[in-house]
Amino acid sequence: MHLETFLTDSRSWVAISFVLFFLMVGRKMWAVLTAMLDKRADAIRAELAEAQRLRQEAEDMLTEANARREAATAEAQALLSGAKAEAARLAAAAEAEAKAAAERRERMAMDRIAAAEKAAVDEVRLAAAEIAGMAAERVIRQELTPEADGALIDHAIGGLPNALGRRAA
Repeated sequence: MHLETFLTDSRSWVAISFVLFFLMVGRKMWAVLTAMLDKRADAIRAELAEAQRLRQEAEDMLTEANARREAATAEAQALLSGAKAEAARLAAAAEAEAKAAAERRERMAMDRIAAAEKAAVDEVRLAAAEIAGMAAERVIRQELTPEADGALIDHAIGGLPNALGRRAA
């Protein structure tokens, strides 16, 4: 009896049709839904793999950039050290050149002083020779007689062969 009322009740048929509909359509829906979810999972896996690849690539680029920065820093330090050494060398060379120039100027000044001293000594000698010559002339005029003059000339002529002989040797 119970079965008869169940089969005659419209609500029962709605429930049976609902279950049958769910069984028939639900299977297809379930397949479509799982296919969609699998496709979405595959897309997420691909995105994760791409993100991992990009992260690895970024880490490699960071490592490379750090290495280049360190190399550039080392090169800059080397250039700076070289520039300091070159500046020190140039300063030493300039100091040596200045010292040499000062020594040359001092030597030139000393040479000029020596030349001026020699010129002054030569002038004094020349003036002394002139004065001595004038004094000798005055003495000879005043004290030399014609007889003494002849004797002096004879004595000078007699000494010529000895003087000429010394020069020839």
